[in-house]
Amino acid sequence: MMKDIYILGIESSCDDTSAAVLRNGVILSNVTASQEVHRAYGGVVPELASRAHQQNVVPVVDQAIKRAGITKEDLSAVAFTRGPGLMGSLLVGVTFAKGFARSLDIPLIDVNHLQGHVMAHFIKESDDDNSHPPFPFICLLVSGGNSQIVKVNAYNDMEVLGQTIDDAAGEAIDKCSKVMGLGYPGGPIIDKLARQGNPQAFKFSEPHIPGLDYSFSGLKTSFLYNLRKWVAEDPDFVEHHKEDLAASLEHTIVDILMKKLRLAVKQTGIKHVAVAGGVSANNGLRNAFREHATKYGWTIYIPKFSYTTDNAAMIACVGTFKYRDKAFASIDLPAFSKVTFQ
Repeated sequence: MMKDIYILGIESSCDDTSAAVLRNGVILSNVTASQEVHRAYGGVVPELASRAHQQNVVPVVDQAIKRAGITKEDLSAVAFTRGPGLMGSLLVGVTFAKGFARSLDIPLIDVNHLQGHVMAHFIKESDDDNSHPPFPFICLLVSGGNSQIVKVNAYNDMEVLGQTIDDAAGEAIDKCSKVMGLGYPGGPIIDKLARQGNPQAFKFSEPHIPGLDYSFSGLKTSFLYNLRKWVAEDPDFVEHHKEDLAASLEHTIVDILMKKLRLAVKQTGIKHVAVAGGVSANNGLRNAFREHATKYGWTIYIPKFSYTTDNAAMIACVGTFKYRDKAFASIDLPAFSKVTFQ
């Protein structure tokens, strides 16, 4: 009889403190404390984020273990996000994980945050859940801080085919929402408004970047300048047209992403296509995926809403794969902030 593998995952790369427990890859608990403190500033303030992580990390881990119905002594290993992310935020999770694993005398497993997002598709809801994509598959990773097209050959072998050369998709949405005075975070606000608007109402510039890379800074500038012009003519322009503005912005961003994704599928011949990261919660993008599945014969994989944003279940999921391969981390491993899949 194989001994059960219990992995505790810890995620603290940005502004969510999260802990999760997986048994043999099956989710038992996934607890996240989000930080409200950033809303007043219209974006994540790194110093405030790391302070909030320090307050949250112990109660969140405690809750995750309790909800999983186990004790800390049952844990096989501790998996933590080592990077990329905000250095001050990462350090809280990294140092806690090291201390916790050392005190229990169990292995430590470092996980790349981006690999975690991609592998969120492998979190099992039950023992017989096999709804994950087969290797190799293509994954569109889109979040507030990252936008990449990745060819996934194995859990530990990912190849970046294309990525943003400036802003991430989620960042563009957040900034345009802020310019419209709609609040932060912009993603859910734009999503909600876009459902009621006309996506063809306004045209914004789309960049022409060679290959599979993409860019969102030009779109952001075009949005800002157009908005300034319209507001100068009609001070209540945003209020009168916010649904159409949101729908047109979302349509342009989804169009940029899907054009490159179609090209990636064409170049690789891989028709198993997944989406991951915070922006994959967006209904416009989810609908585009479903349309492409019908039109181009893709098999698509869309994660549950709770696995799109930063969460520890995806970290524990990669941790489970690494545990089986005995790919453990040494206690002196530092956190890193640079965007890489290594």
